[in-house]
Amino acid sequence: MKIKRLLCCLALLAGASTLHAQGPATQPAGTDTAESTRDVRQLTKAEIDAIDDADLLGRLVTGYAKIRDGGRLIWTYERLHTLYPNVGDYAFALAVLYASKGDKTATYDLLLKMKEQGYGYDLENDKRFAKVADTELWKFLAQSLKANMRPFGEGKPAFELPKGDFLHESLAWDPKRKQLLVGSAREGTIQLAGTDGQLKPFIRPDATNGLWGVYAMAVDADRDLLYVAATSSTLFKGFSQDDLGKSGVFKFQLSSGRFLERYLAPGPGTHSLTSITVGKSGAMFVADGLRNLIYKIEGKGLKVAVSDPNLRSVRGLAVSDDGKLLYFADYQLGLFGVHLATGKGFPVTYNPKTLVLGGIDGLYWYEGTLVVIENGMHPQRVMRLTLSPEGSSITRIMPLDVANPAFKLPTYGAVAGDKLYFVANSQKGNYGQYGDVRDANAFEPVKVFRSDLRFNWGQGIASPATSVRTAAPEEGKELLRTRPSLLDSGAPRVEPDPAEKAKDAKKGD
Repeated sequence: MKIKRLLCCLALLAGASTLHAQGPATQPAGTDTAESTRDVRQLTKAEIDAIDDADLLGRLVTGYAKIRDGGRLIWTYERLHTLYPNVGDYAFALAVLYASKGDKTATYDLLLKMKEQGYGYDLENDKRFAKVADTELWKFLAQSLKANMRPFGEGKPAFELPKGDFLHESLAWDPKRKQLLVGSAREGTIQLAGTDGQLKPFIRPDATNGLWGVYAMAVDADRDLLYVAATSSTLFKGFSQDDLGKSGVFKFQLSSGRFLERYLAPGPGTHSLTSITVGKSGAMFVADGLRNLIYKIEGKGLKVAVSDPNLRSVRGLAVSDDGKLLYFADYQLGLFGVHLATGKGFPVTYNPKTLVLGGIDGLYWYEGTLVVIENGMHPQRVMRLTLSPEGSSITRIMPLDVANPAFKLPTYGAVAGDKLYFVANSQKGNYGQYGDVRDANAFEPVKVFRSDLRFNWGQGIASPATSVRTAAPEEGKELLRTRPSLLDSGAPRVEPDPAEKAKDAKKGD
């Protein structure tokens, strides 16, 4: 059965019993069953398995937890885990629920799978698992999961930025002047940082550039350009109601900081440009994390380059050295690529038995590999992923830094030669919905971490590529049944570059 619409009444979330669903039910002849009302306390497992909307499933989770309907809560989390196998929070919540029922087989099977994928937890004294914690196999699982939380890698904090109400979220690297650029989402400033962490003023908002809060930066050193993704949000101290929801790419001269041009995110409504990258050819791509779109500069504006209705939360971007492939991370779904010459999208395939690619924020290209910062993983980590020659699958994985004590929500960074510098402890959790500071005493100095991109070069865990999804084929078809999608190598989403297409054609002659 297919449930077309599900309405969770706020009264139920407060403890009342009026949660209803829009879906199939027994009705008098002539009644439109698609619009009939169902009490979701009566939904069957088959009906819950027919829901493919994560938001609706999330509302069901809230409702079932409120009324302590453990059976349907398990069914709902099982559905979420099937649809989003890269989201560790769903898997762990499911393990907790299995344990609460005393289901040792289901609990052990799931935790064993998570251990092999690299998840780490300290469960030895976790009372939620008391009903299943009386076997030798449990002791093995608990010890193994705890071992996965041990710090690994040779990276370390390179320097600290001053603590305070700055929200330094983005870094970029100027290879000609050998210096880092540090962006502030709070003040809209860009400063220069030496390897000792000393900051020097470089760019600040003014009447000429109209710069807003800085969320991401990308350097095109060959053309002496700096691209800045900035958004006018309530976090920005210079916020103006007239600019609410506006976002754009601001282009500056890298060597001088001189403002050159601004490209606003197209279309009405609220935008939030949160990640940006530039290829060696000068092609620039920027992601709208709110609308899950990727733009490129075309003429005097931004044009949609990648669009897919199934995307959930687009984050990091990276372009291959040859300029042929654009990679991007979806925080819930994993890694994807686009052939820029043809516009065809594809999921980056890998072995899900040994790797999980949910929770990726930062994404970087380095010598035929992709380097990812996974702050949605437990433990948080930096990984190097070796790609197959054609770039569509992961053949080897190498942890660079895992569970470092400095990691408290690591976010974006910049490749500087053979090093990756990134913010290790983002302070954005100390801000409320409207940009209010929750606790002025809670700010910490921002640690800029440095990972060695060549750590154990050529080594790692072999990872023969398999389908990115562990669900049965019919599940994937169900999720994607309504339209072509990047998730299954769907219809082209990028306009081919005629010049590049002509070059490729000549190479094939």
